[in-house]
Amino acid sequence: MMRLKIKKLVATLFFLYFLDYLGVFDHLREKNYYTTFNYPLFGDIQPYIQELRQRNHSPVPIINSHDTTYIINPKTKCIHDDQIRVVYIVKSAISNVYRRQVIRKTWGYEKRFSDVTIKTVFTLGLSKDVSVSEESSKYGDIIQGNFIDNYYNNTIKTKMGLKWTALYCNKARFYLFVDDDYYISTRNVLRFLRNPLNYPKYLEEEFSMTLSFENDPNDGGVGHSHRRNLKQLIEYDIPKDVKLYAGYVFPSSSPHRHRFSRWYISLQEYPYHRWPPYVTGGAYVLTKEALMDFYYGSFFVQPFRFDDIYLGILAKKLDIPPFHSEEFYFNKKYYSQPKDYLYVVASHGYSDPDELLKFWNKQKEIGNA
Repeated sequence: MMRLKIKKLVATLFFLYFLDYLGVFDHLREKNYYTTFNYPLFGDIQPYIQELRQRNHSPVPIINSHDTTYIINPKTKCIHDDQIRVVYIVKSAISNVYRRQVIRKTWGYEKRFSDVTIKTVFTLGLSKDVSVSEESSKYGDIIQGNFIDNYYNNTIKTKMGLKWTALYCNKARFYLFVDDDYYISTRNVLRFLRNPLNYPKYLEEEFSMTLSFENDPNDGGVGHSHRRNLKQLIEYDIPKDVKLYAGYVFPSSSPHRHRFSRWYISLQEYPYHRWPPYVTGGAYVLTKEALMDFYYGSFFVQPFRFDDIYLGILAKKLDIPPFHSEEFYFNKKYYSQPKDYLYVVASHGYSDPDELLKFWNKQKEIGNA
């Protein structure tokens, strides 16, 4: 009888342990994000950001110093260009030399369009087995920090990218942070940034209106001029003070509480049942004003080990709502024919550099890249 009781007790304890391992009890103890969310530094940090940005002085103690130092810093990369349209900040693993080579030849090529200034840099950590000094000397586009290059240091890498752009490349209009396993269409990046709210619909409307003028029998010889003026109205630029944080948005996802997950988060790290809305860290766009707020705001927001979640928390405290675009693909957008990528801005899933090179060249050939 006693032996049976012991077996039942052991089975019960094992079952409870299994439930705990699955995170069931953590889920039961989570706080409601919608009614109780707060994150250090608690309270409104925006007045502190303005003070730090305008006077280089913080009225409260900084809780997240940018203490990463540069091993390699191409600080003159942007110094001679006052009209930079887009800066690509590519998060790259130090060993991915071939990926970086292909990116430089494809979507990261800085002279893709003669009338648009584009800059590309790669952010890296350290490895005892790999040196990038020769690569840096050859291309001048490597930013390397003094931290170990691994997945859980992505927030450090992201912070380093924010710091470098804010200090050494702060005259650009837009910044695209992107992983090195992405396909990017620079043509569509530029189109998206002209009118993010209505992309790609406004392109289809422009094409339709252009066709209607071309086919108008009552044009009277003024159609070309009319089309030119119409195009000028459509091809506007968003105001410089807009704070855009855009990409593929997860509006209401939950922390992983099961302990076997790569993305396990304890209640001590984050006690709430939902994440703030965030853009996946694989590819996201910031306007200059948003970037500067993210950089200065990060001094007052406690670090978090997942970079995209950290930026979502930052955006929440900065009151910058993430903007979702269907043309940023979190997973690889599969295709049956090349025109399936007509409006794609970014797609994950191109870890094979040879595939990226072949596919990007095909997209360029048909006018999509």
